[in-house]
Amino acid sequence: MGFDAVTSAAEEVRNPRRDLPVGIIGSLLVCTLLYVLVAGIMTGIVPFANFAGVDHPVSLALQYAGQNWVAGFIDMGAIIGMTTVILVMAYGQTRILFAMSRDGLLPARLAKIHPRFSTPFNTTWLVGIVFSAIAALVPLNVLAELINIGTLAAFSLISIAVLVLRKTRPDLPRAFRCPGAPVVPMLSVAFCLFLMAFLQKVTWIAFGAWTLIGLAIYFGYARKRSLLHPGRP
Repeated sequence: MGFDAVTSAAEEVRNPRRDLPVGIIGSLLVCTLLYVLVAGIMTGIVPFANFAGVDHPVSLALQYAGQNWVAGFIDMGAIIGMTTVILVMAYGQTRILFAMSRDGLLPARLAKIHPRFSTPFNTTWLVGIVFSAIAALVPLNVLAELINIGTLAAFSLISIAVLVLRKTRPDLPRAFRCPGAPVVPMLSVAFCLFLMAFLQKVTWIAFGAWTLIGLAIYFGYARKRSLLHPGRP
């Protein structure tokens, strides 16, 4: 999800046409290479069947190798890594809410900029409070599945939007373009739906309820106040 979070900073990038693709694809390639190398080393130390149900596979491999003290550092690094992920996702969410409120989809109060730090401070407080409440009340395994289905659904909708906008608004200025359309967006939708099919039934029910809440907010508040609505000047 960190690759997706990079796009939320598009308005703060000097040259998004060049920098965003480089940042997203470059970091994706580096992480993929590291992931494959680590996985290959781990399965060379520990039979892959022994990783079933284990939530700390890297430190487990080091324990098998007799490096218990290194395994402790790996576990600490995992905790620090999760903290950085939370901060990145919180940052991305504040920018998304800021853009939505600026376009009229959410109350304009959320679009206010701090006079000193030039950041959307109201959305920052809101996201921080909501994230804290969810972390305190929702079990991690449930939260992980909800995040998965929400992210995959968002990716699917974005891919569909690329196809729709190519036909309906070809005149819009685009800081960067999706290559290989319509094949790449269609493959993106197919892969996302394939992964979503493996999630639990209760996750789909929660996702459906959350979607209905979002639609109620959109049609009850956002649509008639949107600055981009065709009926508004």
